[in-house]
Amino acid sequence: MPTVSPIIATSDLPRLESFYTGLLEATVAERYPDDGPAFFLGLRIGDSHLGLVADDAVSPGTPGRVLLSIDVPDVDALLPRIAGLGGDAGSGANDMPWGQRVAHVADPDGNALNLTQQL
Repeated sequence: MPTVSPIIATSDLPRLESFYTGLLEATVAERYPDDGPAFFLGLRIGDSHLGLVADDAVSPGTPGRVLLSIDVPDVDALLPRIAGLGGDAGSGANDMPWGQRVAHVADPDGNALNLTQQL
């Protein structure tokens, strides 16, 4: 069975590492190279994997066509932490008719995230 592992390219790897570890309690499971400035970080978030790769050509800004949806235990508990970690909490969370509470937020590079919680 195939496995999908999203990877986000960023010009500021330490900033995105701080955001995802600070917001979602991600842990660094992989780091390349082992010494010196990192080129790639593999983060473990629960039972999921998220890669971060350094790329000086990437310009933060308007999100692209990819949206990361991350299921969390309590969307509202995370929203106040987002701005302090350099992200944008958007307009808050809403209850959706399909049984989820959803907040449309952005990481410090402007990548779109949906924080979702089953109701």
